[in-house]
Amino acid sequence: MNEHDNFHSTAVAWLKVALPLLALAILSTLFLVSRTIDPSDAIPFAEVDIADRLREPRLTAPTWAGVTDDGAAMTVTADEARPEQNGRTSADASALVVELDMPNGGSSKLVAAQGVLDSAKQMLTVSGNVTITTSTGYELTSDAMTAALDRTSLVSETAVAGNGPVGTLSGGAMELRKADDGSDSYVLILKNGVKLVYQPSGQ
Repeated sequence: MNEHDNFHSTAVAWLKVALPLLALAILSTLFLVSRTIDPSDAIPFAEVDIADRLREPRLTAPTWAGVTDDGAAMTVTADEARPEQNGRTSADASALVVELDMPNGGSSKLVAAQGVLDSAKQMLTVSGNVTITTSTGYELTSDAMTAALDRTSLVSETAVAGNGPVGTLSGGAMELRKADDGSDSYVLILKNGVKLVYQPSGQ
C-alpha cells in the first residue's frame, strides 16, 4: 500500500465521522431557528375574540323553523344572532331571511338587513331594505315589517312600493294573511292611498 492509498483511506475514515456530525449541526441550527417563531403572537387576538364572545354571546348562521296555526311552514335564518339574555325575551339578528310555505302551495319570502325576534310575543320585527316576494308575482319593499311566528301575518305599517302581475303599485301600509272566507287562500292587502300603474301584458 503506497502513500496515496494511505491518504485516501484516512480521508474516507474522517469523512465518515465528519459528514454525520455536519448533518447534525445543520439540523440543530434549523431547530434553533424554528424556535424563534413565537406562536403566542396570535394569543392576544384569540383572547379578544373569546372575551367578546363571553361578553356578548352570539350564534352564527342560526335557523328557526315552525308551523303556524293555519298550517304554513315558516323558516327564519340569519347570518348572526345575539340570543336572549339578562332577562330579555328578544334576540337581535342580522341578514334575515323568512320563508313561508302555505298549505295551498303558495309561498312568500321576506329579506331584511336586521331584525328582533321576541319569543314572548311570538313576533319578528325586521328593518333595513325589507323586501317581500310572493309566488303570485308580487315584489314589494318597505322600511320595516312585522311577521307573526304563530300565524301567517306579514304587516308593514310604513309605505310599500313595488311590482305586481298587473303593474307597479304602492301604498301606505300592507298586510299578507289568510283569507277570512274560510278557504285555504291567502290575501295581500295594500292600504292607505294605494296607487296602481297598470301595465298591460306584453308591454
